[in-house]
Amino acid sequence: MNIFLTLDYELFFGSRSGTAKQCMLNPTKDLLKILDPWDIKISFFVDSGYLLALEKFKQSYPQLETDYEQVCGQIRNLADSGHGIELHVHPHWEDSSYDGKRWIFNRSRYKLADFSEEQTLEIVSRHCDVLTRISGKNPVAYRAGGWSAQPFEHIGKALYENEILLDSSAFAGGYYQSPHQSFDFRETPRFCSQYLFTSDPAIPVEGGSFTEIPISSIKVSPFFFWRLAFFKTIGNEAHNAYGDGAPVQSPKNALLRMLTIPTVSVVSMDGYKSSMLSRSFAKYERKLSAEDNFVIIGHPKAFTPYSLKKVEEFVKETVMDHSYRTFQQFNSLTQD
Repeated sequence: MNIFLTLDYELFFGSRSGTAKQCMLNPTKDLLKILDPWDIKISFFVDSGYLLALEKFKQSYPQLETDYEQVCGQIRNLADSGHGIELHVHPHWEDSSYDGKRWIFNRSRYKLADFSEEQTLEIVSRHCDVLTRISGKNPVAYRAGGWSAQPFEHIGKALYENEILLDSSAFAGGYYQSPHQSFDFRETPRFCSQYLFTSDPAIPVEGGSFTEIPISSIKVSPFFFWRLAFFKTIGNEAHNAYGDGAPVQSPKNALLRMLTIPTVSVVSMDGYKSSMLSRSFAKYERKLSAEDNFVIIGHPKAFTPYSLKKVEEFVKETVMDHSYRTFQQFNSLTQD
């Protein structure tokens, strides 16, 4: 199979953003120590709004100047080493600011659907430009911030204008509604690793303008989340995240649902979810062919010593018999 390791490269967006060093730089370095010996490349979905915010405020705050240089340096090194630098838009950066000590997030416009068609085009174009300036390469794939890729019409026009025709936002069975996030992938076909679409990344359309390479997904029992809560309660260092920020709080009903009934999750290399990598892959391998795709998502901020160990184990299990790909490589192959 074709295995895609994909990372959403970003800070936290809750009460504390965390630092670039702990949320992005250090965990990425430690993952590369595992992957470099195998020459495995990653698709980094870079939070381009963060880069633009750093450019906006760094003249006034020396710490942001340092963060900007270090983050841009890592992105350039990643691109030069063959990793993919792709578009990941969290548009709440449009309304956020820095007070000299921390980022102040205004989440009233958290998804691109909260902006007009003209604003969406301007945002996407500006975000593509900053990625190209820093990495030296044009992004070829998009992932919506918070998976909130619907409604897609305005987003699609903006992506098409910027020559981005690949999306990797959907995951079969995914559904979530909150004041900030909104997505419905319940119609996304299970074990379908690639399809065309036009107006909704969740729904295949023959002859569509865009290609969806969905994130692989798996059903998760409540027992998994009870175990996760247990590990957090006892404070096991192996399960301590690299990131030093705080996430946006989920609604209580969403948390209760995870603890009481089976739910659908992305296949992830984050935290304790990494324990399901091998099992998830085995299920996809049984259902799909050798030419199909298996897409893993991760967030450097959510890595733990445990999760990196599980990633290393997974790589050793799969690297000899399967192909690790990036979206840049996929795009080149489809254009040849």
